[in-house]
Amino acid sequence: MSTTHRRPLRAALTALALVASLGLAACSTGEGVDIEGGGSDGGGGSEGIAVAIGGEPDQLDPHKTTSYFSFQVLENVYDTLVEPDENLEMQPALAESWDLSEDQLTWTFQLRDGVTFHDGAEMTADDVVYSFERIIDDELSTAYRFSSVKKVSAPDPQTVVITVSAPTPNLLSSIGGFKGVAIVEKKNVESGDITTAPVGTGPYELTDFTSGDHIDLEANPDYWGGEPAIPSIRYRFISEGSTAVAALKAGEIAWTDSIPPQQVEALSGDDAVAVDVVPSNDYWYLALNEARKPFDDVRVRQAIAYAIDRDAIAQVTSYGTAEVNQLAIPEDSAWYTSYDTYSLDQQKAEDLLDEAGVSDLSMELMVSSDYPETVDAAQVIADSLSDVGIDLKIRSLDFGTWLDEQNQGNFDMLYMGWLGNIDPDDFYYSQHHTDGSSNAQGYSNSEVDQLLDEGRTETDEDRRQEIYDEAATIIADEASYIYLYNPSVIQAYSPDLSGYTVRSDRAIRWRDASMG
Repeated sequence: MSTTHRRPLRAALTALALVASLGLAACSTGEGVDIEGGGSDGGGGSEGIAVAIGGEPDQLDPHKTTSYFSFQVLENVYDTLVEPDENLEMQPALAESWDLSEDQLTWTFQLRDGVTFHDGAEMTADDVVYSFERIIDDELSTAYRFSSVKKVSAPDPQTVVITVSAPTPNLLSSIGGFKGVAIVEKKNVESGDITTAPVGTGPYELTDFTSGDHIDLEANPDYWGGEPAIPSIRYRFISEGSTAVAALKAGEIAWTDSIPPQQVEALSGDDAVAVDVVPSNDYWYLALNEARKPFDDVRVRQAIAYAIDRDAIAQVTSYGTAEVNQLAIPEDSAWYTSYDTYSLDQQKAEDLLDEAGVSDLSMELMVSSDYPETVDAAQVIADSLSDVGIDLKIRSLDFGTWLDEQNQGNFDMLYMGWLGNIDPDDFYYSQHHTDGSSNAQGYSNSEVDQLLDEGRTETDEDRRQEIYDEAATIIADEASYIYLYNPSVIQAYSPDLSGYTVRSDRAIRWRDASMG
C-alpha cells in the first residue's frame, strides 16, 4: 500500500534545507569488532559487529513489550507468519503460502517444513495457535489486531486456519506487520525466560543480555532462510547521539540510528561513513488527558492545537529531515489524507480558551529522556503555549516510567511517537476507538468508532479510503491527538556493511547483511 522511497542523501539534504556542516572529523572505515574474543578480519566472514541503539529494551517478550529498542533486537530473533518487504507489501515468512476462501472468512496458511526454534524444538502449527491465543486471551497490547478473529486452529502440524467474523482486508499486516505478533515457544513463555532470554525461530539467537551494557546475538546456522553472513552482533545501548557517532567514527561500531539530526549533513560529507535518510510511516504527536478538566473540553484541546508551532518543533527535533503534518499518515502513503486546519494562530487559540472559560491554565507535559527529541521540543512547546497564557511545566522520565504513568493516566499532556505503521488501521484504531488498547487519552466518539469498525471490514479500497479520510478528519478536528510531524529514518553505518537496507518501517534486519 505504502511505498518506500529511497532518496540519495545529498539530494535529500538539499531539499530538506539542513543546517550548515558542523565540521566533524573524518571517520574510520568501521571495520569489524571482536566480540567475546573472536577474530577480527574486517570481512564479516568470521567476525561479528557491534551496533548502537538509543536505549535499553525494557524486556524481550515480543507480545508484551512496546519499546522500539526491544524490537530493534527482536526483529532478528523472531519470525512472523508473513512479513513486509521493503515496499511494505506482505510476503511469505513462516507461512510459505496462504489461501482465502471465496466468502473471505477463512484464511488457510501452509507452514514451511523443517523450521526449528533456537533450542532445536520443531516449530509447528500448534505454536502459531498458542502464540495468537496468548495475545487474544491475555488481552495483550496487540490483541486489537485480532478483533475479527473467531478461531485459530491447527488441522495438522503444517496448516494454520484463521476464521474471521467478517472480511478482514488488513489481516496479513495485522499478523505480520511487526514482531509484536511473533511466533513464540510455549516452554520459553511458561518458564518466564522469555523476558530476558527469548527463544525464537529467527536468523539470530540471543546469547547474552547484560543490563545497562549490551545484548549479544549469534547467527542461527539452522535458519530456514539460510545462515546469516555476519556471525554475531552486539547491541550497545548509547542514548547520547554524539557518543554513538564518535563510536562509529572510531570503528567501535558498524551501525547506529542514534544520530543527532544536526550532524547528518556533516556525516554525509565524509566518504568513510554511509548515511541514509528515508521517509518513514511514523508520526509524533501530543495527547491531552480527557479524563482531566479542562482537557475534556474540545475547545481547550483545539486551542492548544492552534497555539503550537509545528515548524519550530520539527526544526529543533529533526533539523529539516521531518515533514510537518497535521494527521498521522504521511504524504508518501497511498492512504494520505489532506488536512491543514491547525495553522499557527495564537489569536484563535486565545478565543477558544475564552469561549471555554479557561484562563491562567497551568499544565504539565510528560516527555521521555530516552527519546531526546521530545525533551528538545518541550521548551519550544512551552514557549508557544506561554504566548496564549498557558504555563507549561515539563516532566522528563525514562521510558519505562513514562509508560507506567501513561497507562495509569497520570498526565496532563504527553509527547510521543508511533513507529512502523503499515495499514490505516494501524494509525487510528488502537489509538482513537473508544475501546482501543492504546487510547490513553480517553477519546470517545461513536461516529469515529463506527467508521473505524467499518474500515476494518471494507474490501473496496476506494470506499476504505473514504472511511479513513472521514475518521481521520474528525479525530484531528476534535484533537484526540495533536499531530506534529512525520520523521525520516536516519541511519549511519560503515561503508563495508553491504546487503543492509534502511527501511521506512524501521525494521532492523541483519540476515542479508555482510561486512567487507
